[in-house]
Parts: sequence; C-alpha cells; structure tokens
Amino acid sequence: MLSQERAPIYEALENFKKMRVVPFDVPGHKRGRGNPELVALLGEKCVSMDVNSMKPLDNLCHPISVIREAEDLAAEAFGAAHAFLMVGGTTSAVQSMVLSVVKRGDKIILPRNVHRSVMGALVLCGAVPVYVNPECDERLGISLGMSIDAVKQAIADNPEAKAILVNNPTYYGICSDLKSIVELAHAHGMYCLADEAHGTHFYFGENMPISAMAAGADMAAVSMHKSGGSLTQSSLLLIGENIQEGYVRQIINLTQTTSASYLLLSSLDISRRNLALRGKEAFAKVAQMAQYARKEINSIGGYYAYGSELINGDSVYDFDTTKLAVNTLDIGLAGIEVYDLLRDEYDIQIEFGDLGNILAYLSIGDRERDLERLVSSLAEIRRRFGKSGNELMKQEYIDPKVVASPQEAFYADKESLPIEQTEGRISSEFLMCYPPGIPIIAPGELITKEILNYIQYAKEKGCSITGPEDAEITRLNVLKEGV
Repeated sequence: MLSQERAPIYEALENFKKMRVVPFDVPGHKRGRGNPELVALLGEKCVSMDVNSMKPLDNLCHPISVIREAEDLAAEAFGAAHAFLMVGGTTSAVQSMVLSVVKRGDKIILPRNVHRSVMGALVLCGAVPVYVNPECDERLGISLGMSIDAVKQAIADNPEAKAILVNNPTYYGICSDLKSIVELAHAHGMYCLADEAHGTHFYFGENMPISAMAAGADMAAVSMHKSGGSLTQSSLLLIGENIQEGYVRQIINLTQTTSASYLLLSSLDISRRNLALRGKEAFAKVAQMAQYARKEINSIGGYYAYGSELINGDSVYDFDTTKLAVNTLDIGLAGIEVYDLLRDEYDIQIEFGDLGNILAYLSIGDRERDLERLVSSLAEIRRRFGKSGNELMKQEYIDPKVVASPQEAFYADKESLPIEQTEGRISSEFLMCYPPGIPIIAPGELITKEILNYIQYAKEKGCSITGPEDAEITRLNVLKEGV
C-alpha cells in the first residue's frame, strides 16, 4: 500500500535545493541569475526550481525513480492501472490516448461536440471519425450526451470500429451513461476512452457522476489543472488493465517534450496528494457553493442556472453539480455579451461565454464572498443592460456533413477563398469559438449556409474565433475542386 501523504517529486526538489549544485546544464537562466526580470516576476524560489532532468530528479521520458513513484501514487489515487504525468496540457493527454488505440483508416466512434484536441489527433493519425450526433436542449441551445440507442446504432453500422470516445462530462456538466457505453464497447471488442478534462473531481468527491476508471474505461485524460489545483498545462493520462503501459509511453514520447518542467511535475505531485487527503471535503464545499449560486442566480429572474433537473436517464444520464452554467437568453443578451460585461464592468473573469450561456468555473480555490459578488453583478447586468431576446441565436450544435477524413482534408491540395464564397465547399481547416474549443467546422466537412450564418453571428457578438490560417477569419482554406 502506497502512502498518499508522500509527494516524491516535491521531496526530491526540496533535497536538491540543499545540495548547492553548480549548474553547467540547461536552462540557461542558471537558477535565475541570468534573468533578473524573470526572478522579479516569479520569485527566486520558483525560478530556482526550474531545473533540467538529472539522476536525482528522474526523467519523464523514462522514469525509474521519483517520477515513477509519483505516477504509481497517482494511479492508486485515481483507481487506474497506471498514470502518466503530462506536461503538454490535457490536449497532449487526449491526443496520446487516441493515438494509442487507432491508426490510419481505423474508425473511432465519438460525439461531434468533442474538443479540438480529439480532431487534431485524427489529423495526426489518419483515423476516421464516426459521429454520434448528440441530442440538443432546445431551450439552452447546448449539446447533450450520447444516447445509448445512438451508440448501439453506431456500433451496428460500424462493427469494425476500434474505439468509442466519451466526454465525461461536457463543458456544461452533461454526462452520458458511461458505464453502459463501456460495457457496449467491450462487448464488441472496442476500447472505451474518456475525455475527462472537466472531471478530475469525480474521483474524489461524493455524490458525483461516475469516473472513467470506476466505470471500467480503458483510458482517460484528466485535466488536473482545471478542478484539481495543479499548475496550468499539467494533466494526467490514466489507463486500465487492458492497455499496455510501455506502448502508451512510446506514443506519449512521440510528441511530449524531453525537457519537462519540474514546476508542472511537482504541482501534479502536490495536487494529487492534496486531493487524496482532502479532496472529499473540498469538493463537497464546491458542490455546496455551486448549489447556493444556482439558487441565487435563478431568483434574479431572466437567467437560468441549470442543474440536475436536466437528468433524463439517457442523453443526460447524470449532471456535474459543481458546474455553474447559466443561460442568458431571457435577459436579451448572448452569453458572450454577459461574459464581456462581467470582465469589463465588474472585474470578474469567468471561464467562457458562448451564444446563449456563460460558465463560471468553480473549484477548490473559490470563496463564498466571490460568488456573492458574481450573483450581485449578474443582477445589475440584467437591470442595466437587459432587453428583449427575440432575435438571439441559441442553437450551439450543427450536424456535420463529413465528406473526407480530417487527415485527408487537412493535407489535401487547397485554396483560400473569401469566407462568404465557401458555401458548398469542403473545409481543410478548423474553425471554433475558444473556449470551449468545440469545432464549428473541421477538416473534411461540408461548409453550409447554416454554418456561415453561425460564424457571422458569433463574430458579431464578439466570440473569440480560432483555428483558420487567416487570423481575421475573412478567408477559409477549402479543398480544390476535383480533389
């Protein structure tokens, strides 16, 4: 039995500080002496711990000592067969997960409302997506989960598929019936993967939706820096008993840096210890704060902070009650407009605003008094800026028309056209509002009038649109005619 009170990487760094080692290695700032401005910004202690891999500190590419111990502790804490510490964000974890189970020409079943990292993995490996189009909530304009009947149909239509990928949960807190999907996948010889970028707390909190490892999934990408408290860009990749650890390590090493940041690694180590020892009570408080905020926001009028009442046993099998997602359309403002007002007028930075919703991301570092400030600011925004919302667009999901695989389209011969001239053409690039980072259009998909209207509306409302080669979003790359 491992001791979750240990933090091997942190302990090794503390010992290293006492050794007074003279650095003739990288990084070149030499414990900050070569960059005093950086020391002034981050502090001497932080910069002095920005060191390179060496024997006392192990090596992330081939861990045999303190990093290996930290991985074993994380695996035990999360109920996995093994855990990999990731320093390229959950994007790196998601892409390593996908690349580990599918290759060029293989099919993978997944919802279309996946993060851009999944689509990026398909561009890299050449796998072919089989989309389970999620149901949508008409009032909220958001995508829901994967219904079991839709998954069964996708399996029946594509029995040769290698894997099924599930969001657990979505950005908005929606959970599919993960355990049943895992059972379906395994019964048909497929792997089940979970994008748990927003589900770290499922492993430690009580009365939470089921975690991927508890549901029997084969792999899960867990974003520790979101709700787990570690530094930005640090993440975990978890695997089950049916996945070969050594092969996954090889896949990770194809793209992950050979100069891993010990600031990120130690933050993962310390945060895992914190969650293992205190996560249960910490997330109980987060859930309590979210419930309080939902009640207060709904009492303002016009806003709808939704919760577990959405559960229908299928496309919303469960709901993450720590998610404070609020629909804004009834006050006559798009979510992105409320997002901007909160920041510009009230100095409140929330996670994102889309066309119809905002998300205030709650975690272990939030305070009740800050929530009270958010609630009072939302009430004032309604009073000062509210108006009729009859002309607001609310639909967040558009069924894609897939013509080519993401890899084929991304690398195909292409031409750049003014965006208004691309209707009926096949996109060779991504376009998305970020956050949340779900592609509006992906390589290989047909550009329709509906998509172009959506893009124009999102631009007018001030959404941050990313992905295309043209940063101004006035042109799109499309496949040349005849390709």
